[in-house]
Amino acid sequence: MQVVPPAQARGAVAEVYAQAQRDFGVLAPPLALHSPAPAALAAAWLLLRETLLADGITRRAARESVAAGVSRANACPYCVDVHQAAHAVLQSSPDDAALAAWAQSAGGSGQRPHAAGAPFSAQEAPELLGVAVTFHYLNRMVSIYLADSPMPRRTPSFLRAPIMRTVARAMRPRERGPVVPGRSLRLLPAAPLPAGLEWAEPNPVVAEALGRAAAAVDGAALWLPEQVRGLVRARLAVWDGLPVGPSRAWLEDVLSELPSPDRAVARLALLTAFAPYQVMAEDVAAVRMRYPSDQSLIELTSWAALAAAVCLGGRLTACQPTPER
Repeated sequence: MQVVPPAQARGAVAEVYAQAQRDFGVLAPPLALHSPAPAALAAAWLLLRETLLADGITRRAARESVAAGVSRANACPYCVDVHQAAHAVLQSSPDDAALAAWAQSAGGSGQRPHAAGAPFSAQEAPELLGVAVTFHYLNRMVSIYLADSPMPRRTPSFLRAPIMRTVARAMRPRERGPVVPGRSLRLLPAAPLPAGLEWAEPNPVVAEALGRAAAAVDGAALWLPEQVRGLVRARLAVWDGLPVGPSRAWLEDVLSELPSPDRAVARLALLTAFAPYQVMAEDVAAVRMRYPSDQSLIELTSWAALAAAVCLGGRLTACQPTPER
């Protein structure tokens, strides 16, 4: 996978890079890995900026707790390291532990989301549930394309936490003042909110980010065989949100329904959606035999990852916020 270097970025890629460096302080690898596919890159940035980074009614530390909790649920150590460190350098609250525990239970961890009240108010729900959807998406992409940690493997264990806190302190806006919500939305055209995410409607910016990102990712992947798209959607419709495996036997049974030319693409799409930790180099190589470009690879995995994240986001409506906090 060849990430577009900042000096060579043009058009939408250059605009996302500029916004990320201004509002996040760094061009983070989980964002940059999308750069071969401009629509997917813009979608990932809208999700990240408007749910995690933009100023809102929730504290940034609360949102980082949700990001770290979801990342633990999805067994994404890279994102756990980054967002746990980001939380550590912010002003925390005793409520953050409850948020992290709730987020870890909200799909992907072997547990079902709590049926009782979630540890946030209805007013706070769009921002915090938006972060959960964003990280169900990003965790899948990171699991496929990045290493287990942002630090070199040989880094001594006693240095890891201090180094990560230093990295986290660099992840802040370059300009003083608030990170104004909505400034990334112009990168993608308006689109309706996906069904199941109606909890975002009270926050128009979060709702717009989710809608625009989902439409852009879906539109960029229209080249996928319709049988593959239909198979992934059908499996998501009956998925209970719990992990599959631990073997890949479930996968081969499903693939037998497809014609041979479509099986490599379907295999990677299904793994991305349901078990990104099971993706192997040969799965990617098999897709490249038919679709060799980095852009196609990102568009395929981005589509499957966001389809799964939106599905899980729809299930979060079962976690009703507490009436008052």
